[in-house]
Amino acid sequence: MLRVPVRLGGGFGARPSAVPRHRPEDLSPVSPIASYRQLLRLAGPVYVVIAFVGRLPLAMSQMGALLLVSGTTGSYAAGGLAAGSLAVANAICSPVAAALADRVGQRPVVLAQSVLGGIGLLALVWLAARDASGGVLAAAAGATGAFLPQVGPLARVRWRPITRGAGARQHRLVEAAFSYEGAADEATFVLGPALLGLLLLLADPGAGLVVAAVLLVCFGGAFALHPTARLAHTPRREGQPRVRVMTPTLGVLMVAQGLIGAFFGSVQTGTSVLATAEGHAGIAGLVHAVLGVGSVAAGLAIAGVPERFGFPLRMLVAAAGLLVLSLPLLAVGSLGSLVLVVLVLGFVVAPYMISNFTMGERSAPPAKVGTAMTLLAAATGLGYAVGSALAGRLADGHGHTAAFAVTVGAAAGALLLSVAAQPLLRRGRTTERAAVSQPVDVPAPV
Repeated sequence: MLRVPVRLGGGFGARPSAVPRHRPEDLSPVSPIASYRQLLRLAGPVYVVIAFVGRLPLAMSQMGALLLVSGTTGSYAAGGLAAGSLAVANAICSPVAAALADRVGQRPVVLAQSVLGGIGLLALVWLAARDASGGVLAAAAGATGAFLPQVGPLARVRWRPITRGAGARQHRLVEAAFSYEGAADEATFVLGPALLGLLLLLADPGAGLVVAAVLLVCFGGAFALHPTARLAHTPRREGQPRVRVMTPTLGVLMVAQGLIGAFFGSVQTGTSVLATAEGHAGIAGLVHAVLGVGSVAAGLAIAGVPERFGFPLRMLVAAAGLLVLSLPLLAVGSLGSLVLVVLVLGFVVAPYMISNFTMGERSAPPAKVGTAMTLLAAATGLGYAVGSALAGRLADGHGHTAAFAVTVGAAAGALLLSVAAQPLLRRGRTTERAAVSQPVDVPAPV
């Protein structure tokens, strides 16, 4: 069967070559802004918008389930159980879906996830409106979480084939793409809760999940159907040996992401406890969003870091920054001082996560990149659940300072891990450089 190749930059309906062609001016020196402009030109603005909005439903779903179930049952415990069920189910099931996407392609997997996940969110709202029990709502939330797609990790998989025709510049363009993706993840986890808060003021908690369902079906489906999905699939050839996705490097990076997840969960818990104690529980989400502001800015700027500062070193420096800048959390006693601390703290969050995801992408076999990226995201979610639960238990008896002690502990763990893992991660970088110097076998369009 004759297949028409797909052009990336024009969005739907246009006709590309499978490998982007570059004009001579693309060989000019690269600045972060120039890198982002070239990425936008290669992928097309339609794709960038779709991939950004497509990850908002996941950012809205956990807090949306918490607010909806808590409001309808009158029990924060029931709301927490529903939100936790959704998060844990997603962390467990999303790597399975990513492995399937690596095998058969992202298009059918993400399309099915988007439709089923959207139906699940609407079903959760319907059950809550009919006064279902907390157990039923928790089960429905868990089933929904199992189908919500991890658009962020899957979007990262697409950038290497999108930039395949950039020659020697591809390495830096992929770095810039991962910097953007880190900033985009942070931005959605700021905008998602903010959108929920606005809908809560204008309507009710159920409206937030209805909007998330609509966004998921529309933009998640568009992400699945976008032409770049074809380029992200590297089918295993007959007779080609199977490769393992789990390696010592990926194992270390999963622990690192689990620690940053615990960092996030404990910061959010401590912020909520302090805001409630001061009589301003409603602005806890806005205070926590300040952490994302600095992280987005740093994520976009890290593309300008010289390549000689390798990602193992960047991970180490960022982890040290997490520990040093989180220590003032133990001394904050008001929301005003907390805002200042988390604003500065945010500037080291994105560099740490971007380093981890970039090393994970480079260490993974080409046919397993989607699985590796989603495993890292799943580890973050599980760490978030553990950090939030531990911080909440300690805060019940000792207040917000005890919750923030979990934050400092997670940062200390991240630094110790970064120091201990430097030899392993640096060996991985040497192997990766050798692989990059080899010619790449690019499948020709059929």
